[in-house]
Amino acid sequence: MAERTRTSLARLGLTEPWAEQTLAELGWWAEDRPVEGAEPIMWALARSPDPDLALRQTERFAKAAGDWRTVDAALRSDLGLRGRMLALLGASTALGDHLVTHPDRWTLLADGPDRENPPPDLARRTANLLRAVGADPDGPTSGGPGGARAQVTGAAAITALRTAYRDEVLGLAAADLAAVGEPSLPVMEVDEVAAQLADLAAAAIRAALAVALEEVDPPEDVRLAVIGMGKCGGHELNYVSDVDVIFVAEGDTQAASRLASRLMRIAGEACFQVDANLRPEGRQGALVRTLDGHVSYYKRWAKTWEFQALLKARPIAGDAELGAAYAEAVAPMVWNAASRDDFVQDVQAMRRRVEEHVRPDHAERELKLGRGGLRDVEFAVQLLQLVHGRSDESLRSPSTLDALAALAEGGYVGRDDGANLAASYRFLRLLEHRLQLQRLRRTHLLPARDDTDGLRWLARAARLRPDGRHDVVGVLLAEWSRNAHRVRRLHEKLFYRPLLESVSRLPAEATRLSEKAAAARLKALGWASPEGALGHLRALTGGVSRAASIQQTLLPVLLEELAATPDPDRGLLAYRQVSEALANTPWYLRLLRDEGLVAERLMRLLGTSALVPDLLVRAPEILRVLAAPNPGQPDELTRDPAVVAQWMLAAVARQPDLNSAVSSARSMRRHEMLRVACADLLGAITVAEVCEALSTVWVAVLRATLDATVKEIAAGERPKARIAVIGMGRLGGAELGYSSDADVMFVCEPADDSVPDADALKFATSVVETVRRKLGAPSPDPALQVDADLRPEGRSGPLVRTLHSYREYYARWAEVWEAQALLRARPVAGDPELGRRFMEVVEPIRYPAAGLTQAQVTEIRRIKARVDDERLPRGADRSTHTKLGHGGLADVEWTVQLLQLQHAGDIPELRTTSTLEGLREAAEAGLITADDAAELRAGWETATRARNGIMLVKGKPGDQLPRSGRELAAVAAALGHPTDGDPGQFLDDYRRTTRRARAVVERVFYGWDS
Repeated sequence: MAERTRTSLARLGLTEPWAEQTLAELGWWAEDRPVEGAEPIMWALARSPDPDLALRQTERFAKAAGDWRTVDAALRSDLGLRGRMLALLGASTALGDHLVTHPDRWTLLADGPDRENPPPDLARRTANLLRAVGADPDGPTSGGPGGARAQVTGAAAITALRTAYRDEVLGLAAADLAAVGEPSLPVMEVDEVAAQLADLAAAAIRAALAVALEEVDPPEDVRLAVIGMGKCGGHELNYVSDVDVIFVAEGDTQAASRLASRLMRIAGEACFQVDANLRPEGRQGALVRTLDGHVSYYKRWAKTWEFQALLKARPIAGDAELGAAYAEAVAPMVWNAASRDDFVQDVQAMRRRVEEHVRPDHAERELKLGRGGLRDVEFAVQLLQLVHGRSDESLRSPSTLDALAALAEGGYVGRDDGANLAASYRFLRLLEHRLQLQRLRRTHLLPARDDTDGLRWLARAARLRPDGRHDVVGVLLAEWSRNAHRVRRLHEKLFYRPLLESVSRLPAEATRLSEKAAAARLKALGWASPEGALGHLRALTGGVSRAASIQQTLLPVLLEELAATPDPDRGLLAYRQVSEALANTPWYLRLLRDEGLVAERLMRLLGTSALVPDLLVRAPEILRVLAAPNPGQPDELTRDPAVVAQWMLAAVARQPDLNSAVSSARSMRRHEMLRVACADLLGAITVAEVCEALSTVWVAVLRATLDATVKEIAAGERPKARIAVIGMGRLGGAELGYSSDADVMFVCEPADDSVPDADALKFATSVVETVRRKLGAPSPDPALQVDADLRPEGRSGPLVRTLHSYREYYARWAEVWEAQALLRARPVAGDPELGRRFMEVVEPIRYPAAGLTQAQVTEIRRIKARVDDERLPRGADRSTHTKLGHGGLADVEWTVQLLQLQHAGDIPELRTTSTLEGLREAAEAGLITADDAAELRAGWETATRARNGIMLVKGKPGDQLPRSGRELAAVAAALGHPTDGDPGQFLDDYRRTTRRARAVVERVFYGWDS
């Protein structure tokens, strides 16, 4: 029998060992079953969010109540009381404590004459709270002339106000939870609850003001109005929340400040924290300002976020006339905020600030600030209000849900999208309300996934039930995931689908955005030329073709991604051009539709880089490498450049003639350059890996083209000369950028003793000239310039020399700058044995055993000073010139090369063509400090990345960082800085890094004292 009793109670959710005894003491259970008349109570108890908690709190209440029999009888007969009380006691420990402390308040939960009337309104709540502090609810409004004052002050007033406020919350929460305990009772919608909570907050502010008036006793001419902001102003307050306000006063503002300060303290101790930080200048600004003071500030100094905050401003207490005047004065400024020059940047910064407040370990549990949370909905609705509310007064509601409904009614968002988003918002607010009710603490954090008890309680409090596939916890998690995902797509749903419907010929909802409204929205979302963007959208979605239909589906997502890039206008144009160029490529749109990561990455690339779309139309197959790799498969986006080079050489070698071979090599270089650019912009590879990959592909192109040219010119006979290509400069150092030429020297020797030097030179020169001509021929691809100007005698000297000629020249005529140039020499193509012997010839030239004389050091410094002075373009900014600027590439490279010339004769480890390896070895050898080496490395890598970024963004070579504008923002984004950040911060970081590198250069290279 005892076992059967435990089982039956457990089925009711009562699992504690003391449950049976407690039920018996309450008179609800006997002989293993409910007593007569108590069955409805037991079922209501079972439906409570936490039956054990509800029973324990009922027991406490019964002991505190003066006449439990009366309450018991009411619970048996009053369905409303039963549902409200037992649901409340199982949902909120805090309100249960209040009921136990004030047991006579149970009548607030019972059915009676008042329950037949509408729920308490603002006037009734205000009257209740004013009476609690002894103020006349029928007297003049507090804060104005002759306003009502409290008769109770000090600690007694705070206690009285706290109790009266908690009574009102008790009644409201019980009505909110009633349908949890008794499903037949009316369900209060979450927006109705939020509106009543806002009214209750306004009533508490009015009562606190009445108390403050009595305590401060300001002069008769002082008028004070309290403006509700945030959720209070929007009529959508939580159970536990700061109440945001702004104070407006006339008369003695110092006395008004004392009054406002006292009001905040009273309300804070009795009811909730009052936050006035949304006032002009925030915490640093005056607590109280006159109406003229407010208006003057908003006209001259206010930022966009302040006008966004004013969307919800409404007078809630104090002098009604002054409050109305404030609302009337600021409204025109609110609805003109979207026309401000910095509107887009400010909006992006506001969103970033919200995201920065989310703890990473809480991101997936945040109802308010996380992705797909409440703030996402609120932020989006407010942005659309600011954009379209200027011309449509129907949108000017402070309530999120009312504004969303108006946006849908006016055609600014799709009706289905608006309805679905409102449903998700209500669900998230319901969870937020339930979480806060539990202990009356401010929280927006869902229980952790392993907190099954917490999740079960929340699900039951939200009236969720098992659905046959999941238990109640599973239903909660599924609903949370579904709604959060739906909200995550709010930009697509709210911002972009109506735009497409406004330009397409496809069937749409009954109401369309006008072209003017569509242009205003695009401008607010970051497009500098909204009319041009609409034209692109028309072209992409026009007609009834399958491609247009797919674009209709794709573009809302793509536009969302583009809006987050530095230049969405250029990105959308590039997307149109790519789409038109690939119109006959059947897999293109299908890939974007089915592979979300490809679409996301492509938009980032197109909205940042001019180089990528130029290459993409001729190498569309690269799109496939943007997809996530299959499990266990290598990532094609970051594949080994050496493997790519071998594949390129083999593919070119199979070509039947020279033109085909060169065309194949150039095509593969284009493909590989595009792959590297994509990986670079997406942050998948480092700057060192970029340089290595670009250098490797250049070497492969040279090798393949040289081999094909020798084969062509030899015409089936044995070549008359062996040829070696010596990489110089950045090619020799394997440090090529996107815009780098291939600096080389050519060396040859007769194929055998029977070939005269003259014939060998003639053959080699013909080969070399053909290679340069073929690779440098005009083409839509980036230029392939083979530069031989570093050869002996420069442009005046022969293009090709024999090994003997090089030996003779360097022995007799070599100057110090030529020895410096040879520091980066290495064989890259052609005959490897000849290349090795060339390096033996130049080894003592570039690594002099005795180092440098002081005169030679002076000469190197003089040459560098002349180069810096003569080659820096007129008007260039030396602080941001990546090549010749202070702390830039030339500064670091010349410093490393000077150390090599001075010491590599004695220190073999310095004998490297790599700038960074040379820098590391110089530090290892003690030639410079580790800190100096780190500063030089940072300067070189920063300048290299910036120079590459310029080419990626502009699509053409450049050494000067942009000074401002979208190009600067794009370069900053290409280097990994936040797309919605301040590009000026990137410039500051660049200057700081290169300035430190320059300080090392001045000490190490020039020998200047620090």
